[in-house]
Amino acid sequence: MAHQDEHRHVDAHGHGHHHGPAAPASARLRRVIAAVLVPFAVAVVAGLVVLWPGGVPPHSAGAAGVGFDQKTVRGTVVATAAAPCQGDAGKAVCARVSVRLTSGSNTGRTVQQTLTPDMAGRWAVGDKVILTDSPNAPAELRYAITDADRGVPMALLAGLFAVAVVAVGRMRGLTALVALVVSFAILSLFILPAVLHGRSPLLVAVVGGSAIMLVALYLCHGLSARTSVAVIGTLSSLALIGVLGEVFIGLTKLTGNTSDETALVHSLYPGIRLDGLLLAGVIIGSLGVLDDVTVTQTSAVWELRAANPGLGARQLYRAGIRIGRDHIASTVNTLVMAYAGAALPLLLLFSISQRGVSTVATSEIIAEEIVRTLVGSIGLVASVPVTTALAALVAARDRVPAPAAAPAAVPAMQGHARHRVRR
Repeated sequence: MAHQDEHRHVDAHGHGHHHGPAAPASARLRRVIAAVLVPFAVAVVAGLVVLWPGGVPPHSAGAAGVGFDQKTVRGTVVATAAAPCQGDAGKAVCARVSVRLTSGSNTGRTVQQTLTPDMAGRWAVGDKVILTDSPNAPAELRYAITDADRGVPMALLAGLFAVAVVAVGRMRGLTALVALVVSFAILSLFILPAVLHGRSPLLVAVVGGSAIMLVALYLCHGLSARTSVAVIGTLSSLALIGVLGEVFIGLTKLTGNTSDETALVHSLYPGIRLDGLLLAGVIIGSLGVLDDVTVTQTSAVWELRAANPGLGARQLYRAGIRIGRDHIASTVNTLVMAYAGAALPLLLLFSISQRGVSTVATSEIIAEEIVRTLVGSIGLVASVPVTTALAALVAARDRVPAPAAAPAAVPAMQGHARHRVRR
């Protein structure tokens, strides 16, 4: 009886090993992934080194740049009072605002400024403000209020965001915050100065966006086959977005000069190609949503594989693509609404201009947003089948962890066998 029970235990134990974790991803597939990603990563690093700008270059000294380099100081409004407007014999009432400087060479000094009637009620005692400092101007005109000082509330909001991310995401949330800091560093230290130096905006956007993608994905999701599949899917879609953007910005004759900001930048740096800047914006703007789609698709496929290790590549692809269709439907709508929300004042102006829909849609300022939205959306749509197919192929051969409850079954069997032997 004991021998029989022991034999049953051995059979059960051996059976458990036979149906244990699936074989890891094949060495061939891992070599293929490495053959794609390693040269790509090396090319990105080389691009960063070759294109590194070394700071923001000096701009052209033109009419648009007068006052652009003025220093700024901070201050606090300590008093406001009604005052007659200078040179105005009418009944208009201006405001005399007193500000105590809290930074700069004259910290502690109180300065005054007369505000026009449309600005008279904007500032109250205790408000924190930003002032321009023009040392060469007459004493009464040296300081001028330009904006509110939003440093404290913005820092508070950023702190709340960080706490929320870490509280919910824990270590994954912390790595996401680190990746966010690195992304802003690449944007501010590489992409923006390199464009101002006259480098190709397309090349700078591709190199900088690829660096952000590699850091963000591997830092947040770890160095694994799953993350590598998401990287390849994102890379493929970015390439498609770049090609489509180049083609349709050319076909639609978009110049990229549709706002006061772009006109000012071009006047300060005449060598910048604004159409290239537009294309760079399309690529960088699509990157964040692409990461979301590709990571979601790879995670969905791997979770399906873990839930049912018997699924093959074809079954995983079919199940994953169904999830992807739902994701794309909501993501495309999100992109359109995001761009519409940003351009809402402009859309309101067009709605009351009594111009036809086709005329409005093909005007440059609207066509730019349409091209930006549609090119990015095509890249998103294409990322779903590409990433899902790659994920299904790799996940079908990847190692599936054994269920947590499986090891506990062995001691339970042994106890049951001992009970039968004693009986």
